[in-house]
Amino acid sequence: MPLLLQDDAWHVLFTVRTENLETHRGQVSFPGGGIEPGDRDPEAAALREAWEEIGLQPADVRVLGRMDALLTVTQYMITPVLGTISWPYPLELDPIEVASVFHTPLDWLAEPKNLEVRMRDPIVGGPPVPVYYFRPYQGHTIWGASARITLDLLRLLGIDPLARE
Repeated sequence: MPLLLQDDAWHVLFTVRTENLETHRGQVSFPGGGIEPGDRDPEAAALREAWEEIGLQPADVRVLGRMDALLTVTQYMITPVLGTISWPYPLELDPIEVASVFHTPLDWLAEPKNLEVRMRDPIVGGPPVPVYYFRPYQGHTIWGASARITLDLLRLLGIDPLARE
């Protein structure tokens, strides 16, 4: 989860997945993917994936740490890794995986009016679960796991848009 400072405000960098991928086509996400045998930990995997997907050199990331893991409604276990990058940065997008990137100010994400909660039936059965959607920003809707991770970051920073309504 790359954070960057622009115009004296912290922003979160998001990617938009291409339509070529098998899962989560066209969705807003973070650079990332599975841990591979050569990765010593989630941080190493996150840095490798950010390099592969958006050309972010591992040495150019100040890793802040690992956030709590979460299980998605599609049964993926995600361990978010938070880091800061200098901005602007000469990103190089992998055209197979990443259609585009954009960044959103944390202040905008913290506004309760920009967040909506919808209930969805889980794939594995059971009671409906909340699915979070941020209002479109620069034409992109941040929702699902990306929204949950973003909300977890805001809560780590002492901000809970759901409690501020």
